Amino acid sequence: MVVLLAVGFLAGIVTGLSPCVLPVVPVFAAGGAMGGGRWRPVGIVAGMVLTFSAVTLAGSSLLSFLGLPQDLLRDLGIAVLFVLGLSLVVPALGYLVERPFARLTPKRVGGARNGLLLGASLGLVFVPCAGPVLAAITVVGATHRVGAEAVAVTLCYAAGAAIPLLLIAYLSRRAAARARSLRRRAPRVRQVAGALIVASAALVFFGAAQPLQRDLPGYASALDTRIEGSASIDSSLRQLSGEHATPGTATVAASASLGFGTDLPDASNTTLTDYGTAPRLLKIAAWLNTPGGRPLSLASLKGKVVLVDFWTYSCINCQRALPHLEAWYREYSKYGLVVIGVHTPEFAFERVIGNVRRAARSLGVDYPVAVDNSYLTWENYGTEEWPTEYLIDQTGQLRYIQAGEGDYGQTETLVRDLLSAYGERLPPRTDVPDLTPKETTTSETYLGIFGLQLYAGTHLVLGATENCVFAPVLPLNYVSFQGTWTNNGNYALSRSRAALRLHFQAKDVYLVLGGSGTVTERLGGRLVGSFKVGGYPHLYAIVKGPRSTTALLQLDMTSGISAYDFTFG
Repeated sequence: MVVLLAVGFLAGIVTGLSPCVLPVVPVFAAGGAMGGGRWRPVGIVAGMVLTFSAVTLAGSSLLSFLGLPQDLLRDLGIAVLFVLGLSLVVPALGYLVERPFARLTPKRVGGARNGLLLGASLGLVFVPCAGPVLAAITVVGATHRVGAEAVAVTLCYAAGAAIPLLLIAYLSRRAAARARSLRRRAPRVRQVAGALIVASAALVFFGAAQPLQRDLPGYASALDTRIEGSASIDSSLRQLSGEHATPGTATVAASASLGFGTDLPDASNTTLTDYGTAPRLLKIAAWLNTPGGRPLSLASLKGKVVLVDFWTYSCINCQRALPHLEAWYREYSKYGLVVIGVHTPEFAFERVIGNVRRAARSLGVDYPVAVDNSYLTWENYGTEEWPTEYLIDQTGQLRYIQAGEGDYGQTETLVRDLLSAYGERLPPRTDVPDLTPKETTTSETYLGIFGLQLYAGTHLVLGATENCVFAPVLPLNYVSFQGTWTNNGNYALSRSRAALRLHFQAKDVYLVLGGSGTVTERLGGRLVGSFKVGGYPHLYAIVKGPRSTTALLQLDMTSGISAYDFTFG
């Protein structure tokens, strides 16, 4: 934990020295130069740290819960900066802005205590380079796993990023204090500082600093990678964010959460084991495929064998598992099997119940589905990956856990064993082909900057609209962008003349897409065809081949398409 806090702090310092902070540097300089007491720079930095940390940990979840756009808080921060700047330029406006805060902050808008308000607005627009630390703590917030460790790492990261900016504010204050001519012209200094803040707000809003951010040397990214790139740190970050490296890791994590130690079945286990009472299904947002949408409880299902499957509809691993679950439900439900699909979203669009309902219908899921938008059931079971199945016997005891796709024959055998224990005469085994990939394939490839790992090409900035150029050489398993793209953390949004390339190894290639538009596909330089994107965001089959191959895929996209991640088969 101490090492992770130190890494978060050092990564924050690197961020504070990187080109990513250029748009907010003038505000820190202007805020320090306005006077208002020696503690004003500290107030600015404290406000920035607090709001940046709160937005990082909870902003995405709050906006998703309210159904608001993810960039709303950033826009709000820009608006506050703009109003604060204007209030310094126009004294009459300053009095109006000051009035609501008069009791809390008796000094003028340029005073020391109002440094907190200025810093708070900066925390909303602060755009750091999203290294593993920020990616991990953002995932923590998005999946409702916020705890003391995540808060501590976030604060350390934000504090580290604020130190260089605090130094700028203090140096600006000292320079202004020593210049007698500036002291004599305090009102004019305030107006100039206000104009600088207004200009900075416009700079952030229109992205005018992006070319400079992009063209400056990438020393910060290299240093950030050196700090955060060791195996031990990467493992700690994965643990913090809930990522999993292997199915075995997820199984052990689940066992710890459920109180079973680490004695869970591995891939070679062929027997039922008693792991104690199965955890409850908690705070389900909606139930699908039940009479009148009425909820189910494990207590009410005593006497039945229950198979709980954690899935999410845009996950190809889950989609390959669904035919097996549907066949078991169809064949064994009359003999006492109940299948419950717990839909826990990976992306924001999968929180929309209407999208889940349409996807379930399209995928042929007719067994009960519990929409776990709060992640509380996911966390109660200690689940770490999609899909994961939990087999519960007729007395409510958890008897088997299968993390990851595959081993369907094994799971069906155990289902039949539980049903046979009560004397049921069962039909023949189901005959659904196991489509789990056996060959080596390219790993899941996220296109949002939080998950973008094997990437080559133009330097990307979180939230920025970039003019990208393909990497001249694209190594195997790497992805690259061309044309204009906006990277919003969890997905990349196509703008004008947008295209992406992927050098992959697989038989099948899938891509999660949202928005609307047309995608033109080229494989190995050869035009394959085009298809329309529309409706609710979901998984599209891009390449379906007879055998595994290595090839260069290029997708040309019209403006307005959101690209989330590639998966393979």
